[in-house]
Amino acid sequence: MSSSSKIGVFDSGVGGLSILERIHQLLPRESLLYVADSAFAPYGPKGDEFIIQRSRHMMEFFLSQQVKAVVVACNTATAAAVAQLRQEYTLPIIGMEPALKPAASATTTGVIGVLATEGTLASDKFVDLRSRFEGDIEIITMPCPGLVEHIEQVVPDEEAIAQLLENYMSPLLKKNVDTIVLGCTHYSFLAEQIKKIAGDDIAIVDTDDAVARRLHSVLAQADLLKESDASGEIVFYSSGNPGTQKEVISRCWGEKVEVLFF
Repeated sequence: MSSSSKIGVFDSGVGGLSILERIHQLLPRESLLYVADSAFAPYGPKGDEFIIQRSRHMMEFFLSQQVKAVVVACNTATAAAVAQLRQEYTLPIIGMEPALKPAASATTTGVIGVLATEGTLASDKFVDLRSRFEGDIEIITMPCPGLVEHIEQVVPDEEAIAQLLENYMSPLLKKNVDTIVLGCTHYSFLAEQIKKIAGDDIAIVDTDDAVARRLHSVLAQADLLKESDASGEIVFYSSGNPGTQKEVISRCWGEKVEVLFF
């Protein structure tokens, strides 16, 4: 591996594009490979062994492309697989977790809400994370089945999404939360709708910036930051239908892109 090698980023679907965008903004020289495992999205209900298997599949692909680091841009995959991946592979692997630490620092009411997938909330990793903060603050979790599936559609059903968000957020708002953690990368694409329901007095927190900064730090420490002044290329892959995925990824990325079959 060398400083000119690419960085691999993967998610169960398009959610990790929010992480990819922050990485590209912070490290514009770096070339990025993004894989959406959309044929198997969402990961949440599928269980740890399946997620580990798929994550290994991503890693083998990235190794074939001689990447210098991998970002697991998915809370569920991080919770289920990142420890195993770090045991099996030697290159830097950056994971993520729901932003409880910044939320705990930001709250004034002492009550925060977490929107996440069932898989993330049920994971040992999240249980351990929660236990580090729960003595000082109240953490109200809300699994959100259905949201990922809607975001993965070529044309999302905005009315259905709005109704789901109302259903999931209503219990949190009744509990006087003043901070809401987006515990799934897909939910970053719903941040405006969530903010509209929550109101201006409630902070919305994600980990996108923190993940990008962590990647920068790891690459810098390993002397792997790309030195060229030229902008890096971004290549998109999906395990789903390339034609359909071109529409979905282009919508979420904000411009038309080509998508290769993974």
